[in-house]
This record gives sequence, C-alpha cells and structure tokens, in this order.
Amino acid sequence: MSQYPEYKSLNLPGLAENVLSRWLEKRIFERSIEEREGAPAFTFYEGPPSANGLPGIHHVMSRSIKDIFCRYKTQKGFQVNRKGGWDTHGLPIEISVEKTLGITKEDIGEKISIEDYNKACRREVMKYKSVWDDLTRKMGYWVDLEHPYITFENSYIETCWYLLKELHKKNLLYKGYTIQPYSPAAGTGLSSHELNQPGTYKLVRYYYRGSVQRYPRCEE
Repeated sequence: MSQYPEYKSLNLPGLAENVLSRWLEKRIFERSIEEREGAPAFTFYEGPPSANGLPGIHHVMSRSIKDIFCRYKTQKGFQVNRKGGWDTHGLPIEISVEKTLGITKEDIGEKISIEDYNKACRREVMKYKSVWDDLTRKMGYWVDLEHPYITFENSYIETCWYLLKELHKKNLLYKGYTIQPYSPAAGTGLSSHELNQPGTYKLVRYYYRGSVQRYPRCEE
C-alpha cells in the first residue's frame, strides 16, 4: 500500500491544512534552526508590520518573497534565525485613540493622564495581532513570533538611543535641512505613509484680499 494518501478531488484548503498540521506536529520550522547549530549564521529581522490594521494581499506577497530568501539560505546549510516584530509607532494610532476617547492633543495630561493615554495607544496598536498571527500560520510564513521585537518596549527604544550615541561618537551624524510635511493640528511632522491616509488633504475655501482661493490643505 502506498504511504501517500489518495485524493479523489482537488481540495487546496484541505491540502494546505494537512501540510501546516504536519509542520506544527513535527516542529519543522524549529528543527530547521536547531539542527543547524554551529553552522554559519544568516539572521533575519522582519521589517515589522503594524497590527493596528488588517493584513492585505500585499503583505502576503511581500512575506512570500522574504520567506524565499530564508528558505534558500536554510537549504544552503545556514542556521537561519528569523525574528518577527511589530511596528507600534505612528500618528494614525494617536489620531484613532483620540477619536475613540473624544479628546485632542491638548487634553492629554488634563482630561486623561499620560499613562492612561499611552495604555490606550498600546491596546490600539495591537488590536489585530491575532488576525496577523493566524495569517502568518496559514500562509506558511516561518518566523519567530513567540519572541518578537516590539518598538514600544524599552529594550528596543534604549537600543535605538544606544546606536545613535555610537554613531555620534564616530562623527557619523550631521545636521542637514530638508522639506518636512507638517500637521499643525497634530503638532508633528508627517511621513509619506501618513500623507497617503484617506482624508489627509481636502480642498478648503478661504478669502484673500477679496478673492476666493482654493488650495489643498492638510487636515490632520
């Protein structure tokens, strides 16, 4: 009798679930690292997604490409440690929390303590983590999510400050000038990603020396 199961019809979701179940049962991902102890290292840190939004097909595509490189290096004999992470900063988080709580930036420290505001932001930014973890498993993306790096943790923040200090000691930092998009309402600079958020710009009308002018204006 053949050791391989016979399939009467094509059921791709069922096949995927069978493969994933076997990988989990046999600890294939973990063994691909453990059994290469002492081999040359190839370390991968995922450019972290933000768990405050739902994943899309573009995340599946980019993660598939990342996974190809890690699996290739594994097959070439490297010990490939792959660390997942979560990006937890950004103006969209703050704006979402302020809308939910019905506050503005000026209310922080007055109507709500800084500590409670930070707690609300931490909850908001990890809102869809379980959905991301489920997608990670279903698409067969091998990365360590049990010990991720999280950008709001002090260990990560202090590491960034340490590296900046080392760059400064080596005279690798310099003062430069650039045009920076700025939000008067939020009191902060804006990244290109934040500029592309829905509703960031809209046409407004104002009077200038008796004539009506129409220009796009940042609404954040």
